[in-house]
Order: sequence, then C-alpha cells, then structure tokens
Amino acid sequence: MVAYTIRRLLLLIPVLLGMVIIVFSLIHAIPGDPARTILGQLATKEAVADLTKQLGLDKPLYVQFFDYIKDLVTGNLGTSLKTQSPISEEIWPYFGATVELAVVAMIIAIIIGVNAGIISAWFQNSWFDYIVMLIALIGVSMPIFWLGLMEQYVFSIKLDMLPTTGRDDIRNPVEAITHLYLLDTLLQGRFDQFIDVIKHLILPSLALATIPMAIIARITRSSMLEVMRSDYIRTARAKGMKMFWVVYKHSLKNAFIPVLTIIGLQTGLLLGGAILTETIFGWPGMGTYIYEAIEFRDYPVIQSGILILALVFVLINLIVDLLYAAIDPRIKY
Repeated sequence: MVAYTIRRLLLLIPVLLGMVIIVFSLIHAIPGDPARTILGQLATKEAVADLTKQLGLDKPLYVQFFDYIKDLVTGNLGTSLKTQSPISEEIWPYFGATVELAVVAMIIAIIIGVNAGIISAWFQNSWFDYIVMLIALIGVSMPIFWLGLMEQYVFSIKLDMLPTTGRDDIRNPVEAITHLYLLDTLLQGRFDQFIDVIKHLILPSLALATIPMAIIARITRSSMLEVMRSDYIRTARAKGMKMFWVVYKHSLKNAFIPVLTIIGLQTGLLLGGAILTETIFGWPGMGTYIYEAIEFRDYPVIQSGILILALVFVLINLIVDLLYAAIDPRIKY
C-alpha cells in the first residue's frame, strides 16, 4: 500500500500541471483588460499601460506562465491584482468557509442518504421505498438556487427561525483561529457563538446536501439490494440472526464500496461546486472568492483557487482508494 500511495502522490504532479495549463489558457482567453478593470473606464491609456507593465501582463503568455510555475514551486501563489495582497494569506479564510460548509453538507447527505437507501432496500417495493426514491429523484432534479431561495423565504422570512446570510452574527463576530468557525468557537469556549454558527450553517448546508443525498440514497439502495440477495445473507437470516444486524453488520459493509466511491466524488464536487449556494446565502467561501476574481479579471486568484480545489479533489479520491482495503480486505494494491 505504501508503494501505491507514493505512486499516486507522484501522479499528482502531471495532473496538477495539466490543470494549471488548461486554467491558465482559458483564463487568459477571457475578454477584458485587468488593468482597465482596476483603474476604471475613465483611466487614461498611459495609466493603463503603466499598470499593465507593472503587473507583468505585457509579457508574452509563455513568460507569464513560467513565472507563475516558478512561484508555485517556491510556495508563492502570487499576488491578487485586486487587493495587492499575497494570495497565500487571504485565500485561507475563504477555503476554511467552503470546507466547513462542504463537510457539514456531506455529513448530512451521508447520514440521511445511506440510511434512507438501506431502509428502502430493506423494505423493497413498500410505500416507504417508493416515497424515498421519489424524493431522491426530486432531489437530483431540483435546482439549488430555487431550493435556497425557498429555504430563505420559509425559514427566515415567514418563520423567522434562521439567518439568511453569512457565517456568523456581524454584531458578535467569531475570532478566527483555524477559519473553521465551529472548531474556533469550541476552542475559545464560546458556546453561544457555536450555536449561532450552527444556525447560519443549517440552510446552506441543507441546500448543498440535497443532490449528493439523493444520489447516495439511490446508490446505497441498489448496492444493498444486490448484496442482500447473496447466499451468505440468506444463510445469516436462516440461522435466526436479527434483520437489523444482517443489514447493518453484514450487508452494509459489503455494499459500501460503490457508496464510498460516490461519497468521495460528491465531496470533491461540493468543494468546487458551491458557487450558487455561497452566492445565495452570502457565504464567504471559495466559490464567492473565485467568482469575484473572475469579475475582476484577477488571474492569479482564479488560477490559485482552482489549483487548490483540484489538489483537494485528487487527495480526496486518493483517500477513498486507500479506504477500499480497510472496508474490503479482499482488495489488494
């Protein structure tokens, strides 16, 4: 397994290099002048030309690319064209916000999706099975922006139960340590802020969890049905073992490989695909950060943001691959 892990880690280099090349090419194909965007439409041509030279945007594309690669090798993500701040310093609060939102959403999706799929398989062709599969179909088809707006309308405007935007109360802000507010509030013993952070997380995490929850439920049901038809499951039931233990101890473990694959893929997609959710709920995460950078033609921010998300996605898939052997000892690397 050690050799396999090292080999997979080495494969990260060409994957990320290819990602950098593609993103760099596409971003520089976007119409618009970053210097003009920074200075405004009323700026003189001389001022725009001076700023373009200052930012190094007058160099040939291949020179800009190799300069960026050289900075990456030294751990320098570059400087934001908009804020003139090092990206390595300003990106982590946004990354922490997205990680916190994605992890909470994925926990909700796994708990509800896996158990809904198990019970549907357990009571195949029952009314519960039909209802769960119908809800899963609706969940996959439902636009996140519509669901988010409906959540805000019902729970924030009509019922006044939950906040509509942000990560915390602006009148009582959380003092960031790790930029994971749930962890930061516990480290500081601020349980009042901990409850407030949970309230801010509920609506966006539920909206973000809808699609992976539905997919996990459907995959779990299909995988469980296949396993529960196996001979050893029929033998366990014939010996008088309670159905609960047959399902959760024997069937689930053997049915979990495809479910784990989906969980890994969906977790990576949540980290990179939360732009709509973050925009609707005013969540200051990576989606919002990259979206604002695109509007501003902030090339270094866009490249660094996508590169970090790509790295996390590949690492998640590596972790999932390594977990296969822990779940199913028959898998050898």
